[in-house]
Amino acid sequence: MTRKTPDKPTARVTMKDVALRAGVSQSTVSFVLNGMEDMRISEETRRRVMRAVQELGYRARGAGRPRKSNGYRMIGMILDEIATSPFAAISIEGVQEEAWKNGILVEVAMTRGDKQYEAELLRRWSEENALGVIYSSILTREVALPDLLRRHRAVLLNCYDQAGEVTSVVPAERRGGELATKALIDEGYRRIAFISGEPWMEASDQRMEGYERALRAARIPVDPSLIVEGNFMPSGGRDATLRLMAMDAPPDAIFCANDLTAIGCYEGLKELGLRPGGSVAVMGYDDQEIAQHLSPPLSTVVLPHREMGQLCVSVLSGQEHKPEQHRIECPLALRASHRGE
Repeated sequence: MTRKTPDKPTARVTMKDVALRAGVSQSTVSFVLNGMEDMRISEETRRRVMRAVQELGYRARGAGRPRKSNGYRMIGMILDEIATSPFAAISIEGVQEEAWKNGILVEVAMTRGDKQYEAELLRRWSEENALGVIYSSILTREVALPDLLRRHRAVLLNCYDQAGEVTSVVPAERRGGELATKALIDEGYRRIAFISGEPWMEASDQRMEGYERALRAARIPVDPSLIVEGNFMPSGGRDATLRLMAMDAPPDAIFCANDLTAIGCYEGLKELGLRPGGSVAVMGYDDQEIAQHLSPPLSTVVLPHREMGQLCVSVLSGQEHKPEQHRIECPLALRASHRGE
Protein backbone atom coordinates (compact mmCIF):
# COMPACT_ATOMS: atom_id res chain seq x y z
CA MET A 1 0.00 0.00 0.00
CA THR A 2 1.37 3.39 -0.95
CA ARG A 3 1.50 6.16 1.58
CA LYS A 4 -0.46 9.28 0.76
CA THR A 5 1.81 12.23 0.12
CA PRO A 6 0.73 15.30 2.12
CA ASP A 7 -0.72 18.15 0.11
CA LYS A 8 1.88 20.71 -0.83
CA PRO A 9 1.69 23.51 1.76
CA THR A 10 0.69 26.95 0.60
CA ALA A 11 1.27 30.34 2.14
CA ARG A 12 -2.47 30.94 2.53
CA VAL A 13 -3.43 27.87 4.57
CA THR A 14 -5.39 29.10 7.58
CA MET A 15 -6.92 27.65 10.72
CA LYS A 16 -10.27 27.91 8.91
CA ASP A 17 -8.91 25.56 6.21
CA VAL A 18 -7.80 23.07 8.87
CA ALA A 19 -11.23 23.22 10.54
CA LEU A 20 -12.99 22.61 7.23
CA ARG A 21 -10.73 19.66 6.36
CA ALA A 22 -11.19 18.10 9.81
CA GLY A 23 -14.92 18.82 9.99
CA VAL A 24 -14.71 20.72 13.26
CA SER A 25 -14.93 24.32 14.46
CA GLN A 26 -11.99 26.73 14.48
CA SER A 27 -12.24 26.75 18.29
CA THR A 28 -11.64 22.99 18.37
CA VAL A 29 -8.61 23.37 16.11
CA SER A 30 -7.22 26.11 18.37
CA PHE A 31 -7.70 24.04 21.53
CA VAL A 32 -6.05 20.98 20.00
CA LEU A 33 -3.07 22.91 18.61
CA ASN A 34 -2.55 24.69 21.92
CA GLY A 35 -2.47 21.38 23.81
CA MET A 36 -5.42 22.15 26.06
CA GLU A 37 -5.89 18.67 27.48
CA ASP A 38 -8.58 19.72 29.96
CA MET A 39 -11.07 20.31 27.13
CA ARG A 40 -13.48 17.43 26.51
CA ILE A 41 -12.24 16.73 22.98
CA SER A 42 -12.10 13.07 21.95
CA GLU A 43 -8.87 11.46 20.85
CA GLU A 44 -10.43 10.68 17.47
CA THR A 45 -11.21 14.38 16.95
CA ARG A 46 -7.69 15.35 18.00
CA ARG A 47 -6.27 12.87 15.47
CA ARG A 48 -8.49 14.31 12.71
CA VAL A 49 -7.28 17.82 13.46
CA MET A 50 -3.61 16.81 13.48
CA ARG A 51 -4.08 14.81 10.27
CA ALA A 52 -5.59 17.89 8.60
CA VAL A 53 -2.70 20.02 9.87
CA GLN A 54 -0.20 17.58 8.33
CA GLU A 55 -2.05 17.19 5.03
CA LEU A 56 -2.44 20.93 4.53
CA GLY A 57 1.01 21.84 5.81
CA TYR A 58 -0.52 24.31 8.25
CA ARG A 59 1.82 26.24 10.51
CA ALA A 60 0.43 28.73 13.00
CA ARG A 61 1.51 32.26 12.21
CA GLY A 62 3.92 33.49 14.81
CA ALA A 63 4.82 29.97 15.88
CA GLY A 64 8.15 29.61 17.58
CA ARG A 65 10.08 31.65 20.09
CA PRO A 66 10.06 35.45 19.91
CA ARG A 67 13.16 37.20 18.73
CA LYS A 68 13.72 38.96 22.06
CA SER A 69 14.41 36.71 25.00
CA ASN A 70 13.91 39.34 27.69
CA GLY A 71 12.91 42.95 28.21
CA TYR A 72 9.68 42.68 26.23
CA ARG A 73 8.26 45.82 24.75
CA MET A 74 4.52 46.47 24.85
CA ILE A 75 1.83 47.73 22.48
CA GLY A 76 -1.55 48.89 23.77
CA MET A 77 -4.63 48.12 21.69
CA ILE A 78 -7.94 49.92 22.21
CA LEU A 79 -11.15 48.58 20.64
CA ASP A 80 -14.59 50.13 20.93
CA GLU A 81 -16.30 46.71 20.71
CA ILE A 82 -15.31 43.07 20.61
CA ALA A 83 -18.41 40.92 21.11
CA THR A 84 -20.52 42.45 18.34
CA SER A 85 -18.37 41.16 15.47
CA PRO A 86 -16.08 38.19 14.75
CA PHE A 87 -13.64 40.52 13.03
CA ALA A 88 -12.43 42.11 16.27
CA ALA A 89 -11.01 38.77 17.39
CA ILE A 90 -9.34 38.24 14.01
CA SER A 91 -7.71 41.67 14.22
CA ILE A 92 -6.46 40.94 17.74
CA GLU A 93 -5.00 37.63 16.59
CA GLY A 94 -3.18 39.36 13.74
CA VAL A 95 -1.75 41.98 16.12
CA GLN A 96 -0.66 39.41 18.69
CA GLU A 97 0.91 37.05 16.14
CA GLU A 98 3.00 39.77 14.53
CA ALA A 99 3.91 41.34 17.86
CA TRP A 100 5.03 38.06 19.47
CA LYS A 101 7.29 37.27 16.52
CA ASN A 102 9.07 40.54 17.29
CA GLY A 103 9.29 40.13 21.05
CA ILE A 104 6.40 42.51 21.73
CA LEU A 105 3.55 41.92 24.16
CA VAL A 106 0.05 43.28 23.50
CA GLU A 107 -2.37 44.65 26.07
CA VAL A 108 -5.95 44.76 24.75
CA ALA A 109 -8.77 46.87 26.18
CA MET A 110 -12.39 47.28 25.07
CA THR A 111 -13.73 50.73 25.97
CA ARG A 112 -17.13 51.01 24.21
CA GLY A 113 -16.09 54.56 23.38
CA ASP A 114 -15.79 55.67 27.03
CA LYS A 115 -13.48 58.68 26.74
CA GLN A 116 -12.47 58.71 30.40
CA TYR A 117 -11.55 55.03 30.28
CA GLU A 118 -9.53 55.63 27.10
CA ALA A 119 -7.73 58.55 28.74
CA GLU A 120 -6.75 56.45 31.78
CA LEU A 121 -5.40 53.68 29.54
CA LEU A 122 -3.40 56.10 27.43
CA ARG A 123 -2.01 57.83 30.51
CA ARG A 124 -0.87 54.53 32.02
CA TRP A 125 0.63 53.28 28.75
CA SER A 126 2.52 56.57 28.48
CA GLU A 127 3.97 56.06 31.99
CA GLU A 128 4.97 52.52 31.02
CA ASN A 129 6.73 53.75 27.87
CA ALA A 130 4.60 51.62 25.57
CA LEU A 131 6.08 51.15 22.10
CA GLY A 132 2.84 52.46 20.61
CA VAL A 133 -0.94 52.29 20.56
CA ILE A 134 -3.37 50.74 18.07
CA TYR A 135 -6.69 52.59 18.19
CA SER A 136 -9.39 50.48 16.57
CA SER A 137 -13.05 50.68 15.56
CA ILE A 138 -15.33 47.73 14.81
CA LEU A 139 -16.94 49.73 11.98
CA THR A 140 -14.88 51.49 9.33
CA ARG A 141 -15.44 55.16 10.11
CA GLU A 142 -13.94 58.55 10.90
CA VAL A 143 -12.98 58.98 14.55
CA ALA A 144 -12.14 61.90 16.81
CA LEU A 145 -8.69 61.30 18.26
CA PRO A 146 -8.36 61.23 22.07
CA ASP A 147 -6.08 64.07 23.17
CA LEU A 148 -3.72 61.73 25.01
CA LEU A 149 -3.24 59.58 21.90
CA ARG A 150 -0.90 62.32 20.68
CA ARG A 151 1.57 61.37 23.42
CA HIS A 152 2.05 58.02 21.71
CA ARG A 153 3.29 56.66 18.47
CA ALA A 154 -0.07 55.49 17.16
CA VAL A 155 -1.84 53.82 14.26
CA LEU A 156 -5.58 53.69 13.58
CA LEU A 157 -7.07 50.28 12.72
CA ASN A 158 -10.24 50.15 10.61
CA CYS A 159 -10.78 53.88 11.18
CA TYR A 160 -9.17 57.22 10.31
CA ASP A 161 -9.05 60.84 11.46
CA GLN A 162 -10.27 63.60 9.19
CA ALA A 163 -7.03 65.59 9.29
CA GLY A 164 -4.86 62.56 8.57
CA GLU A 165 -2.64 63.25 11.61
CA VAL A 166 -2.22 59.54 12.37
CA THR A 167 -1.40 56.62 10.06
CA SER A 168 -4.48 54.48 9.43
CA VAL A 169 -5.04 50.97 8.10
CA VAL A 170 -8.42 50.33 6.47
CA PRO A 171 -9.87 47.81 3.99
CA ALA A 172 -10.10 48.82 0.32
CA GLU A 173 -13.89 48.54 0.34
CA ARG A 174 -14.55 50.21 -3.01
CA ARG A 175 -12.09 47.91 -4.74
CA GLY A 176 -13.69 44.91 -3.02
CA GLY A 177 -17.13 45.93 -4.26
CA GLU A 178 -15.73 46.42 -7.74
CA LEU A 179 -14.07 42.98 -7.79
CA ALA A 180 -17.24 41.26 -6.55
CA THR A 181 -19.41 42.90 -9.20
CA LYS A 182 -16.88 42.22 -11.94
CA ALA A 183 -16.88 38.53 -11.01
CA LEU A 184 -20.65 38.47 -11.62
CA ILE A 185 -20.27 40.39 -14.89
CA ASP A 186 -17.59 37.94 -16.02
CA GLU A 187 -20.11 35.11 -15.53
CA GLY A 188 -22.43 36.84 -18.01
CA TYR A 189 -24.89 38.53 -15.65
CA ARG A 190 -26.21 41.96 -16.61
CA ARG A 191 -29.15 42.67 -14.28
CA ILE A 192 -27.14 42.75 -11.08
CA ALA A 193 -28.87 44.03 -7.95
CA PHE A 194 -27.20 45.40 -4.83
CA ILE A 195 -28.61 45.05 -1.29
CA SER A 196 -26.95 47.67 0.91
CA GLY A 197 -26.54 48.04 4.64
CA GLU A 198 -28.13 50.89 6.57
CA PRO A 199 -27.45 54.27 4.90
CA TRP A 200 -25.15 55.55 7.69
CA MET A 201 -22.74 52.64 7.22
CA GLU A 202 -19.61 53.85 5.46
CA ALA A 203 -18.53 50.35 4.44
CA SER A 204 -21.87 49.76 2.74
CA ASP A 205 -21.62 53.02 0.79
CA GLN A 206 -18.10 52.25 -0.39
CA ARG A 207 -19.04 48.72 -1.47
CA MET A 208 -21.94 50.21 -3.44
CA GLU A 209 -19.57 52.71 -5.07
CA GLY A 210 -17.42 49.78 -6.18
CA TYR A 211 -20.52 48.03 -7.54
CA GLU A 212 -21.47 51.08 -9.58
CA ARG A 213 -17.88 51.56 -10.79
CA ALA A 214 -17.75 47.99 -12.12
CA LEU A 215 -21.06 48.37 -13.93
CA ARG A 216 -19.93 51.56 -15.62
CA ALA A 217 -16.61 50.00 -16.61
CA ALA A 218 -18.58 47.21 -18.33
CA ARG A 219 -20.90 49.77 -19.98
CA ILE A 220 -23.89 48.49 -18.03
CA PRO A 221 -26.26 51.29 -16.93
CA VAL A 222 -26.70 51.70 -13.17
CA ASP A 223 -30.39 51.01 -12.52
CA PRO A 224 -31.51 52.66 -9.23
CA SER A 225 -34.42 50.23 -8.96
CA LEU A 226 -31.92 47.39 -8.53
CA ILE A 227 -30.35 49.03 -5.45
CA VAL A 228 -32.36 48.17 -2.33
CA GLU A 229 -31.60 49.10 1.26
CA GLY A 230 -30.96 46.32 3.76
CA ASN A 231 -29.64 46.33 7.32
CA PHE A 232 -26.55 44.05 7.30
CA MET A 233 -28.78 41.34 8.86
CA PRO A 234 -30.55 38.27 7.39
CA SER A 235 -33.95 39.92 7.88
CA GLY A 236 -32.98 42.81 5.63
CA GLY A 237 -31.52 40.48 3.03
CA ARG A 238 -34.68 38.38 2.88
CA ASP A 239 -37.05 41.36 2.63
CA ALA A 240 -34.92 43.10 0.00
CA THR A 241 -34.68 39.90 -2.06
CA LEU A 242 -38.45 39.41 -2.06
CA ARG A 243 -38.87 43.01 -3.25
CA LEU A 244 -36.30 42.57 -6.01
CA MET A 245 -37.73 39.31 -7.27
CA ALA A 246 -41.25 40.83 -7.41
CA MET A 247 -40.09 43.29 -10.08
CA ASP A 248 -41.40 42.92 -13.64
CA ALA A 249 -37.79 42.35 -14.71
CA PRO A 250 -36.10 40.77 -11.66
CA PRO A 251 -32.32 40.58 -11.33
CA ASP A 252 -30.34 37.56 -12.47
CA ALA A 253 -27.67 38.19 -9.81
CA ILE A 254 -27.68 39.81 -6.35
CA PHE A 255 -24.62 41.33 -4.67
CA CYS A 256 -25.22 41.51 -0.92
CA ALA A 257 -23.31 44.09 1.14
CA ASN A 258 -22.33 41.44 3.70
CA ASP A 259 -22.62 37.70 4.29
CA LEU A 260 -25.46 37.99 6.83
CA THR A 261 -27.48 39.82 4.18
CA ALA A 262 -26.65 36.99 1.77
CA ILE A 263 -28.03 34.43 4.24
CA GLY A 264 -31.34 36.29 4.17
CA CYS A 265 -31.10 36.50 0.38
CA TYR A 266 -30.78 32.69 0.24
CA GLU A 267 -33.89 32.33 2.39
CA GLY A 268 -35.89 34.73 0.25
CA LEU A 269 -34.94 32.93 -2.95
CA LYS A 270 -35.77 29.53 -1.47
CA GLU A 271 -39.19 30.79 -0.33
CA LEU A 272 -39.87 31.62 -3.98
CA GLY A 273 -38.75 28.19 -5.15
CA LEU A 274 -35.52 29.55 -6.62
CA ARG A 275 -32.06 28.11 -6.06
CA PRO A 276 -29.21 30.45 -5.07
CA GLY A 277 -26.37 30.05 -7.55
CA GLY A 278 -28.75 28.36 -9.99
CA SER A 279 -31.78 30.50 -10.71
CA VAL A 280 -30.11 33.62 -9.33
CA ALA A 281 -26.42 34.20 -8.62
CA VAL A 282 -25.53 35.53 -5.15
CA MET A 283 -22.38 37.30 -3.97
CA GLY A 284 -21.62 38.21 -0.36
CA TYR A 285 -19.00 40.29 1.44
CA ASP A 286 -16.92 39.59 4.61
CA ASP A 287 -16.15 35.85 4.30
CA GLN A 288 -17.59 34.92 7.67
CA GLU A 289 -17.06 31.26 8.55
CA ILE A 290 -20.68 30.35 7.77
CA ALA A 291 -20.21 31.38 4.11
CA GLN A 292 -18.48 28.15 3.17
CA HIS A 293 -21.16 26.01 4.89
CA LEU A 294 -24.19 27.43 3.03
CA SER A 295 -25.78 25.44 0.21
CA PRO A 296 -24.34 26.27 -2.23
CA PRO A 297 -21.17 27.67 -0.59
CA LEU A 298 -21.24 31.46 -0.80
CA SER A 299 -18.90 33.40 -3.09
CA THR A 300 -17.80 36.46 -1.16
CA VAL A 301 -15.11 39.07 -0.51
CA VAL A 302 -12.55 38.58 2.23
CA LEU A 303 -12.11 41.33 4.80
CA PRO A 304 -8.36 41.26 5.58
CA HIS A 305 -8.57 42.01 9.31
CA ARG A 306 -5.71 39.69 10.24
CA GLU A 307 -3.41 41.32 7.69
CA MET A 308 -4.55 44.77 8.82
CA GLY A 309 -3.65 43.95 12.42
CA GLN A 310 -0.25 42.63 11.37
CA LEU A 311 0.47 45.79 9.38
CA CYS A 312 -0.37 47.96 12.40
CA VAL A 313 2.38 46.22 14.38
CA SER A 314 4.84 46.64 11.50
CA VAL A 315 4.06 50.35 11.37
CA LEU A 316 4.63 50.79 15.11
CA SER A 317 7.82 48.72 15.24
CA GLY A 318 9.33 50.25 12.08
CA GLN A 319 10.99 53.56 11.36
CA GLU A 320 9.20 56.85 11.90
CA HIS A 321 7.47 58.11 8.79
CA LYS A 322 4.94 60.64 7.58
CA PRO A 323 1.33 59.69 8.44
CA GLU A 324 -0.46 57.94 5.58
CA GLN A 325 -3.51 55.80 4.91
CA HIS A 326 -2.97 52.15 3.98
CA ARG A 327 -5.87 50.59 2.06
CA ILE A 328 -5.57 46.80 2.20
CA GLU A 329 -6.85 44.74 -0.72
CA CYS A 330 -9.98 42.63 -0.14
CA PRO A 331 -9.55 39.46 -2.23
CA LEU A 332 -12.35 37.32 -3.63
CA ALA A 333 -13.27 33.92 -2.20
CA LEU A 334 -15.08 32.39 -5.17
CA ARG A 335 -17.12 29.28 -4.42
CA ALA A 336 -20.35 28.23 -6.17
CA SER A 337 -23.10 30.80 -5.56
CA HIS A 338 -22.02 33.29 -8.24
CA ARG A 339 -22.06 30.77 -11.08
CA GLY A 340 -25.18 29.84 -13.01
CA GLU A 341 -26.13 26.36 -14.07
